[in-house]
Amino acid sequence: MKVTFLGTGTSVGVPRVGCTCPVCASQDSKNKRLRCALHIQHSSHSILVDTGPDLRTQALTYGVNRVDAVLFTHGHADHLYGLDDVRCYCFDRDEPLPCYADERTMDRIHHVFDYAFDAHAPSATPQIELREIEGDFELFDLLVEPIYVYHGRLPVLAFRIGSFAYVTDTNRIPDESMDRLQDLDILVLDALRHKAHPTHFNLAQALDIVERLKPRKAYLTHIAHDLEHHATNASLPAGVELAYDGLVLEVTP
Repeated sequence: MKVTFLGTGTSVGVPRVGCTCPVCASQDSKNKRLRCALHIQHSSHSILVDTGPDLRTQALTYGVNRVDAVLFTHGHADHLYGLDDVRCYCFDRDEPLPCYADERTMDRIHHVFDYAFDAHAPSATPQIELREIEGDFELFDLLVEPIYVYHGRLPVLAFRIGSFAYVTDTNRIPDESMDRLQDLDILVLDALRHKAHPTHFNLAQALDIVERLKPRKAYLTHIAHDLEHHATNASLPAGVELAYDGLVLEVTP
């Protein structure tokens, strides 16, 4: 299974519009962060995790030429509002593109993209089929385990596939969910900045979770402009790194 980070930035991306701080002004590609999204390739199948507003750029940059399914963590704009761009993946499909989400996120998709479900809408709409996530499910011979974490007061989904877990947009992981995140080879975890935040782990909190879960390797994502890539990496413990846009991991599912 090949995992590509399509984006590792916070909701406004990095550089941030109107900001001239050293990270936003940096020409280093690892300090340029599109909104968070993930691409998973397994056998001949292609899966997106979230469809943020940078999806078109991400797909063109990283050669995501086909998508067979989409997994949604939650319905915030920076994880959802590029959904219309999956239209291109629907042109050659005989069936609608399956999109997996919990009930709350499905309601949000119906509200924001109501035209996609209108039988009388023009043909240039995303042809999608929403499938509610209610527990573990199989997708292209992969066992997908949805795990609830909290983004402030909002429950959002993390996903575990074998020894790999993707846990973005969280500042609290309940004990039951921590139990389900044991024995990981690779953990991808939210780490926004140094300063505390009401809905995201800061760097110190993320490192505490890593220490408790003890994955073989941890990559931090959903990163704001406060964290310069190389300086931050130099301060991290062994086995922990900032992810960056375009990073590719080979994962045993």
